[in-house]
Amino acid sequence: MSKSDFFTIEIIKSGLITANEEMFFAFGRTAKSPVIYEVLDYAVAMTNSKGELIAQAPGVPGFSGVLDFAAREVIEKWDGELYPGDVVALNVPYKSGTHLNDVTLVLPIFHRDELLSLVLNKGHWSEVGGMHFGSWTSDSTEIYQEGLLLPCVKLYNEGKPNKDVIDIILENSRLPQHTLGDMEAQVASMRVAARRVEKLVEKYGIETVKQAMDKTIEDGYKLALLNIKKLPKGVFEAEDYVDDDGLTDNPVYVRVKVTITEDEVIADFTGSGVAKGSIASPYAATVSGVRETYMAITDPHVHFNSGYFAPLKVIAPPGTVFHPVKPTPTSTYWESMAYSTDLVWKALAPHVPDKLTAGHFLSILATILGGVDNRTNEPFAIVEPQPGGWGAGYDKDGESGLVACGDGETFIASCEVYEKRMPILVDRYCLNIESGTGHGKFRGGFGVIKDYRVLCDEAYFTVSIGRSKFPPWGVAGGNNGTPNHCVIFKHGEQPRVVRKIAALRLKKGEVVSLRSGGGGGWGDPLERDPERVKMDVKNEYITLEVARDVYGVVLDPNTLEIKWDATRELRQRLRGKRQKG
Repeated sequence: MSKSDFFTIEIIKSGLITANEEMFFAFGRTAKSPVIYEVLDYAVAMTNSKGELIAQAPGVPGFSGVLDFAAREVIEKWDGELYPGDVVALNVPYKSGTHLNDVTLVLPIFHRDELLSLVLNKGHWSEVGGMHFGSWTSDSTEIYQEGLLLPCVKLYNEGKPNKDVIDIILENSRLPQHTLGDMEAQVASMRVAARRVEKLVEKYGIETVKQAMDKTIEDGYKLALLNIKKLPKGVFEAEDYVDDDGLTDNPVYVRVKVTITEDEVIADFTGSGVAKGSIASPYAATVSGVRETYMAITDPHVHFNSGYFAPLKVIAPPGTVFHPVKPTPTSTYWESMAYSTDLVWKALAPHVPDKLTAGHFLSILATILGGVDNRTNEPFAIVEPQPGGWGAGYDKDGESGLVACGDGETFIASCEVYEKRMPILVDRYCLNIESGTGHGKFRGGFGVIKDYRVLCDEAYFTVSIGRSKFPPWGVAGGNNGTPNHCVIFKHGEQPRVVRKIAALRLKKGEVVSLRSGGGGGWGDPLERDPERVKMDVKNEYITLEVARDVYGVVLDPNTLEIKWDATRELRQRLRGKRQKG
């Protein structure tokens, strides 16, 4: 291969990534639902003809890692029966999915009669039927209660809409216009990507484009091996509990054993418990969750592909919380999928402190608030994740008000957009100083409080919140973080604290208050720089009492200046008291 050929290959590789980026932004600009155009709750990708990932654009990390599974499922079912212009829809979770709202569309790209690539777009449709408004729910006992299942069916045949299938989808949606708008925007965005790939073929030739795809995977594998060699070698273990099994208050034990060798990273979840309700994480979602931490410890900035993921192996026995089988519901799969990320993170954080922080609030705090707008008699729905507090690093405080790892590329929805378009009022949106955070030499970030007041005659509220019983973990003597929860204010009733609730009827003027927790701390709180403690008091993040009792820093209540002699004496006394204890 000549030097010019190498340049050409790199140009094509970049062109494939750019095609995905165009698809990503085209979908966000043209979709109907706020969960797409405001939150960006979707991901896109492209594979070769074998279903091997070759390019992606940044999107929801929890979605990004399952798209090659979806490509292989399409190839397995439709091998030899795909044609130019076809679009396949799938959302059944057990092979390649997450939950039923997350619908993957797949469009094949052909050169003459040869399949070259598959374009994929996985987006959260606001409504796909099921027992409650918004489709996903925390009280389902089997998958059939959660909405319409699309088992790898053709949505378009050779460019023509499959009207029968589309009619079935719309008839099962409480928000048919939103569903149709999102679906059509999804397809249009994929056609943008397909046109870009076709232009590359026209310019450079089919064989050169295929060679670039192969080189992408080959280079990804080589880069992964180089990065794995830099990691500590050995066996690392962690355990934790998911708050409940989905139906009862009984927690689910989860564990992982991570083995790192010179050329492999293996995450083994054998020994983890079983989910009874909708919290189960499909195997593809579990793999996707592990891929998040794998990327973090190797190179979070690399353009990943199947080659880069090849050294990663994930073991999750069928029937466990990390590998459910039909008809196990998966509506709130993120409650356990997040632990596939977090357990590996927890096992490795003390050994790669320059890569990983202490535990963060973890839960998506997924929320549905919907009903009928009395002003227009049209249905409305808020479907969104919530941000929270991240854990401290070995040399930094944690981030505040950041979305959880599984939603890494999503935005926080605009309060003003919701207030303008829906019959709700955001009474309060602020950092959750009330619940505090994980203290340490470096403290965790703070969660948020978001209060929604209902302005229509009635609305229905569904929420699923994890890390409410078992807070984020600290590292190296840092304190654990604080839990997530929700408070409901109904007329004539005492405020009620909940972790999850399904289709709760709210009347006009009633309020739901979502409260995410703070991240874990890193290091002994008594080693925190007193100047940092003083600034936290000045910023009203902590009180004078917390500064004194937790950090051993004595401040003048009037000037907030540090009393250095008293601080040194107090810290010495607290350390002595701890040693005796």
